[in-house]
Amino acid sequence: KQNQTAEIARRVSLGWAAFGKLRYIIKDPKIPINLKRKVYRSCILPVTTYGLETMTLTQRSANSLRVCQRAMERSMLGISLRDRVRNDIIRSKTGVPDIVGQIAALKWRWAGHVARCKDERWNKRLVCWTPRASTRSVGRPQSRWHDDIRRHAGSNWLRVAQERETWK
Repeated sequence: KQNQTAEIARRVSLGWAAFGKLRYIIKDPKIPINLKRKVYRSCILPVTTYGLETMTLTQRSANSLRVCQRAMERSMLGISLRDRVRNDIIRSKTGVPDIVGQIAALKWRWAGHVARCKDERWNKRLVCWTPRASTRSVGRPQSRWHDDIRRHAGSNWLRVAQERETWK
């Protein structure tokens, strides 16, 4: 859990670094918002979400990613927190997709890729692996990577994902 929190913080800081390198485009009020959106989606969002499709996001980590994205969107529009503009209005002006939704789409794509790869590959073995004799710790079990996929696709998601067109 601490490794995940550290990785999320690292991704957020790398996203801000990419944002800072492109601030002359993103913060310029003369540049149209559709160009800023394209720059954000092609240069900043991939840096922030890289590798997060292999993690199970907790509510806290999802919130920190959303806070980062909202701050970037406010900066794109030149709106400060003191202006008290609602987040849904800012989202409608920027047209940027939700970062957690993007990560879920990446996770869905990765799950389809893992399900369609050969059986001897290590990533498929790890997804299908269950420990033989493990003792569970006290409390609610932690959410695993494939629990998110099972929640949306059902318990036979490995079979469903074999057909690429229905998986999309």
